Amino acid sequence: MNILLIGSGGREHALAWKIVQSPLCDKLVIAPGNPGMAALGAKDIECHNIKATDVAGLVGLARDIKADLVVVGPENALAEGLADALAVVNIPCFGPKKQAAQLEASKAFTKDFCKRHNIPTSASETFDNVAEAREFLKTYSPPYVIKADGLAAGKGVAISPDYQDAVAEIEAMLGGRYGPASSNIVIEEFMTGEEASVFAICDGETAMLFGWAQDHKRAFDGDTGPNTGGMGTYSPAPIVTKALLDITQKEILDPTMAGMKAEGNPFKGVLYPGLMIENGKPRLVEYNARFGDPECQVLMLRLKSDIVPYLLAAAKGGLKNMPAPEWHDEPAVCVVYAAKGYPDSPLTGSIIRGAEQDFGDDVTVFHAGTSRAEDGSLRAAGGRVLNICARGKTLQDARDKAYAAIGKIDWPGGFYRTDIAWRAL
Repeated sequence: MNILLIGSGGREHALAWKIVQSPLCDKLVIAPGNPGMAALGAKDIECHNIKATDVAGLVGLARDIKADLVVVGPENALAEGLADALAVVNIPCFGPKKQAAQLEASKAFTKDFCKRHNIPTSASETFDNVAEAREFLKTYSPPYVIKADGLAAGKGVAISPDYQDAVAEIEAMLGGRYGPASSNIVIEEFMTGEEASVFAICDGETAMLFGWAQDHKRAFDGDTGPNTGGMGTYSPAPIVTKALLDITQKEILDPTMAGMKAEGNPFKGVLYPGLMIENGKPRLVEYNARFGDPECQVLMLRLKSDIVPYLLAAAKGGLKNMPAPEWHDEPAVCVVYAAKGYPDSPLTGSIIRGAEQDFGDDVTVFHAGTSRAEDGSLRAAGGRVLNICARGKTLQDARDKAYAAIGKIDWPGGFYRTDIAWRAL
């Protein structure tokens, strides 16, 4: 098979790392890719400098390489309608069409959808007017949760401790802090409990559970600092029990699949509900229409099965006939090494030394935001720059290996959390 993978981050590096292990993959083409993906070298790999939002360019590339499957990593490509354009030229795509991708691209859409289909989530209202939002705020008690309606790279969420701070957040968001993404905002009830991420592979009718993990959203140790796209993950997460998965399947995943199909927008690809769990009961925090980043990284380390048949079945149908995926028993940990200043103003361009050495069989470094300079040096080129991932006999063992590897990387321009997996340990 010729496979085209879209994206340039750590999630896509992890997917590429797993896809090239498949005997079904004859050629892997990546757009735009990154230095880590270009160096995989396990099979015939090409990287093409075409942005994930260049729908026409990506469709042209898919046709040129006679792609048997296109795998879409980032949400912005889905929101731009890449899957729709590929369907026109009859190329199978792992990822939802634009209308179905609204489950992530619009929090207001998802909240209304949950109300229509009785999916457990927090109470909420949507606003595009500061005065109305301020008045509604008075009906809630702090802390207040304010979210940009659209895609904001994981940063469009504010949890305000008091009314004045919440009003400032409302004014900033509706005033254009996140551009068009915050032209509408969602104010929702604050949910208490513990968060977890669950993933399902979907073909428009069936949602097959495909791993779970726990993310660390805040920038600094102790879950402090600003919200980020994610500073680290571990899998499996002890809070995700079989009973919890059964409830999630019955009350969240299955109604979502049935509801989207009934409304004429069947969902294909990865459906990733972020859950808030309290007293063993899950409620939906929000949906994502792709693998989590950096959750995907630990899932790929733990996935024993060949991933390609599942990607293909999701794109073409027939998931119900597939066996459940097999997983390694060993836990996995991912620590995000970010550029100083992230998430607000990350400092890019600094030299990274030692990230491409051999750390041993149990450690894998995925590139998330790197570039290759003319002199061959590796440079920081984003906010979240490297993902240091490890598998171990125990969660503590995996975590120790990941942090030991970080200690061998020479990058004064970066920072990381030192407490990944603290809830489980």
